[in-house]
Amino acid sequence: MSKSLYETLGVSENASADEIKKSYRKLARKYHPDINKDESAVDKFKEINAAYEVLSDPEKKAQYDQFGDQMFGGQNFHDFAQRQGGGVDLDEILRQMFGGGAGGFSGGFGGAQGGFGGFGAPDLDLQARITVPFMVAINGGKHNVSANGQNFDIKIPAGIKSGETMRVRGKGKQYQGHVGDLLIQVEVAASNEYERKGDNLYKTFDVPLKDALFGGKIAIDTPEKEVSLKVPKNTKNGQKFRLKGKGVADRKTALKGDLYLVANVVLPDVDTLDDELKAMIEEKL
Repeated sequence: MSKSLYETLGVSENASADEIKKSYRKLARKYHPDINKDESAVDKFKEINAAYEVLSDPEKKAQYDQFGDQMFGGQNFHDFAQRQGGGVDLDEILRQMFGGGAGGFSGGFGGAQGGFGGFGAPDLDLQARITVPFMVAINGGKHNVSANGQNFDIKIPAGIKSGETMRVRGKGKQYQGHVGDLLIQVEVAASNEYERKGDNLYKTFDVPLKDALFGGKIAIDTPEKEVSLKVPKNTKNGQKFRLKGKGVADRKTALKGDLYLVANVVLPDVDTLDDELKAMIEEKL
């Protein structure tokens, strides 16, 4: 299926949102009428902006990814844009085409007719929201979803963040033999044990006063497994210990962040201490 909007921005169909934005900014600077005085630059600049209007919007991009250039009557985007003629706001045209109303895609433009190029098909994608347990978002795993009268498990990738959208193919609405997708916006539940900052995790752990003063080993649960942390003598309250590569996986690079363990020195109840020890501490301190 031809998808010339990606060609307009000079990116592949698998390009990330950041890659699309970076390419758009580069091309927009190159063809901006204030910089590029070539007559063709004006039309090129319009096409670039219109293409970005679609590919930067998750819902519009999802529709275009499903139907491709069929939405332009089977012609590539450059030819479609040229057929609209001068003085036409391509951004507005595409907002109408891809935004649609209650009936899905709006009516055809520029004589593009036939099939989905006539824009008579409804939007077959469905929207849903889920809340994923914190540790499932960190380590990945399965999560049950109910949508469109169906109940099924989906695979949650390790490292997913709140606000990200997952696409489940073939779980949308059906129309004349075509099936849409389910677009799931993910919310990650908060954790009472960890704080996430980017790909790094932070966890507070208790250190008995004896271990803080004289050193010792403390067993601590981490997202992967239990570890034995060596605490040096004279450990201060709030002191951080870094476990490299024990944080959250970056979904693009698969590299992991770090886990920072923050010491919470636990002081004993002075009333539970031996009288002789209390007197000695009070005298020495």
